[in-house]
Amino acid sequence: MPELPEVEALVQDLRGRLVGRAISRVDLTAFSALKTFDPPLNALHGTLVDEVTRHGKFLDVDASGVHVVIHLARAGWIRWRDEVPALPARPNPKNPLAARIVIDDPDLDVQPGLDITEAGTKKGLAIYVVRDPQEVPGVARLGPDPLSDDFTREALAEILEREGRKQIKGVMRMQSIIAGIGNAYSDEILHAARMSPFKPANSLDETELQTLYDAVRGTLGDAVRRSAGLAASQLKGEKKTNLAVHGRTGEKCPVCGDVVREVSFADSSLQYCPTCQTGGKPLADRRMSRLLK
Repeated sequence: MPELPEVEALVQDLRGRLVGRAISRVDLTAFSALKTFDPPLNALHGTLVDEVTRHGKFLDVDASGVHVVIHLARAGWIRWRDEVPALPARPNPKNPLAARIVIDDPDLDVQPGLDITEAGTKKGLAIYVVRDPQEVPGVARLGPDPLSDDFTREALAEILEREGRKQIKGVMRMQSIIAGIGNAYSDEILHAARMSPFKPANSLDETELQTLYDAVRGTLGDAVRRSAGLAASQLKGEKKTNLAVHGRTGEKCPVCGDVVREVSFADSSLQYCPTCQTGGKPLADRRMSRLLK
């Protein structure tokens, strides 16, 4: 799933490609992906793209006051095309294309565009056409952005105290608590902080709090800097190459050399290093796991 660093890189890439250019049309091929009806899709036709921004994991294209807000979910992605077919795209169950935004460029003989795709059979991609991004329920519920100036050490301390005995891994992933961090980067942040994913949120002492705060800002900030300037087609590979523990079950921890282990749940899993994070103790690989004693 694209998380804050990848969505931020997409924003930077698309900002350079779209701002100041007109939208010719929008083709919708996966009707279930569109979650709104007012304004209609054709309200975007002939609009000028003013800005491309991000709200947590949500991508926001502002076109003359009409916003296309996109959540890529687990298997969604965006691909820039220097040339799209002249005929509108049509629904095709064998094609991952969900929607296409076609750009009108009078300086070119062809029309470029943006393909919004989703692989697999489990569909979670969501597209909203709204006048205000706050009309999107997921955006309205977002917690603070961990790379914003407002996300201070004190703000993190208040969040953790408020969440009480909840496991810190779950707290890091909850978008209404902190925006933009998902399964992968929560694993990476907790590994960098040398902290168990099941540690209670409100149990951190002052040193641990500072360490976690530094890990959040450092891990996400480094990922954003590495991704800056990369095209959308390069972002997935960049992310995977630089992960220390997430998705690396059975491999050696790059810090201590211990074997990276996994805890599996019904629809997800987490990865961690026992030596770095749990005092050498493995976590029970079952739902509602706790440290083995």
